[in-house]
Amino acid sequence: MTDSKVFQIIAMDGGAAVGKSSTSKALAERLDLMHVDTGAHYRTLTFALLNAGAAPEAEHEIESFLKSLKLETMLQERSARLSVNGQIPEDHEIRSPQVNANVSKIAAIPAVRKSLFNYQRAQAKVAREAGFAGLIMEGRDIGSVIFPDADHRFFLDADEATRAARRAKEGLTDSIADRDKMDKARKTAPLICPEGATRVDTGHRTLEEVVNYICSLIQIQA
Repeated sequence: MTDSKVFQIIAMDGGAAVGKSSTSKALAERLDLMHVDTGAHYRTLTFALLNAGAAPEAEHEIESFLKSLKLETMLQERSARLSVNGQIPEDHEIRSPQVNANVSKIAAIPAVRKSLFNYQRAQAKVAREAGFAGLIMEGRDIGSVIFPDADHRFFLDADEATRAARRAKEGLTDSIADRDKMDKARKTAPLICPEGATRVDTGHRTLEEVVNYICSLIQIQA
């Protein structure tokens, strides 16, 4: 088990297509961290809810359904994946047009965020017990809600044109502007740059430049 004195938690927030996943995965490799993509958590729950026939607007129905879910963690190399009732959906399933169109609506439901809060906080324990040097968690409320006391908090950003081009390259169809508007406007855990977090513009930096810059800020030798 990793010594708790050196175990570090890194919070990586930002909107859609700012480079959170590629940056977080690269940092995980370089710094021996367990990587957690909380956006995939909400996509996985959205996929499960839609498969069960739940309507995104039917909050009471969704609250009831959530009680029947068993959430567990399955490690795939450095990535910790959310398992729902023993199943991990395929990546293309949680990134389908249907999930893209509904994930922000479902993620805005307080009961959904509440159901994931303790699970996401517990990922630090999973990382420690698995022997990682730390945890890097990406999302939209990590530095503000899940780990406001993280050792390092970053907020990635980029201009909308760059982000739209990245989304198109990934073959995804969700609207950057619409996703941002919904995520920033929700009452529970809105998308914000947490006070005290370091904002990083990824629009005019390569992935390697972003990773090197963040490494220099957290003063960890790669």
